[in-house]
Amino acid sequence: MTEKALRSERASRPERVLGSERPLRLGTRRSKLAMAQSGQVAQAVSELTGRPVELVEITTYGDTSREHLAQIGGTGVFVTALRDALLAGEVDFAVHSLKDLPTTQPDNLTLAAVPRREDPRDALVARDGLTFEQLPDGARVGTGSPRRMAQLNAYARGHGRAIQTVPIRGNIDTRIGYVRSGELDAVVLAAAGLHRIGRTDEVTEFLSVDAVLPAPGQGALAVECAAVNVDLAAVLAELDDPYTRVAVTAERSLLAALEAGCSAPVGALADLLADGQVVNEMRLRGVVGTTDGSTLVQLSTTGPVPTSHSDASALGRELASEMLAKGAAGLMGERAL
Repeated sequence: MTEKALRSERASRPERVLGSERPLRLGTRRSKLAMAQSGQVAQAVSELTGRPVELVEITTYGDTSREHLAQIGGTGVFVTALRDALLAGEVDFAVHSLKDLPTTQPDNLTLAAVPRREDPRDALVARDGLTFEQLPDGARVGTGSPRRMAQLNAYARGHGRAIQTVPIRGNIDTRIGYVRSGELDAVVLAAAGLHRIGRTDEVTEFLSVDAVLPAPGQGALAVECAAVNVDLAAVLAELDDPYTRVAVTAERSLLAALEAGCSAPVGALADLLADGQVVNEMRLRGVVGTTDGSTLVQLSTTGPVPTSHSDASALGRELASEMLAKGAAGLMGERAL
């Protein structure tokens, strides 16, 4: 039997992980950030089940490749190895950064929970405590994201200045290190990651979403298990936050309808709008742009808070259709195959 066939055969046999006394195994990437956010989920699951949860560290292709994400495709490079471990029965569930997940969910895996979202904004870490508007003309700003490059360049242009966006890879320590060493004037990182590892004191400015829209799903986690483990999926579902779920569903639907991967220059954010204490509407904003920031397509749509996956998806598709009609397709450097 081939390895692929063996994994498929194992995955077809449901293991009653909730009926045994062994620890639940949580698959996670090895980075400090991944371990921190997986540890938070592990604690919550342990409290729900009364069972210990052990972290199983897994190295993904995205962790070992030195190429920039736009070159290696971006989509799935941080999650495939974790999903393979799930289907092989080597781990019981896995935690991903939701923005790293491909927009198509495999039938043999269940997105059991999307916990309450952390801060979705991008954050600037700059030398000398500078904000973005205080950066000098020609400042070198590091980011591995074409989405950030497009919007940061447009933001600078809007203030009559130009910056130089420098592609970088590496963990949070490595990226901030470029600023500390003087190699770069600033770097832009996800605020959520800095919150989760306790590094927000190094942020010199949280960038307004009015200036820089985050990646679809940024700040949210995805808790995934094999579809056959229905008992475990039901328990994990208790971690789900319904507002976060519909928001990121709309954002990822927009991304999918644009036929763009996670390394394309696409930003999206769904805001829940409240009238007093009652949340009654959701606004979805999207942006696509050239990485030099010379051209952006930015649109938004507002409607009732979706009450189902299909309603949230429809909102994303609607906005994507309007963006495509405005020329969004010609602005994306990466198109899904």
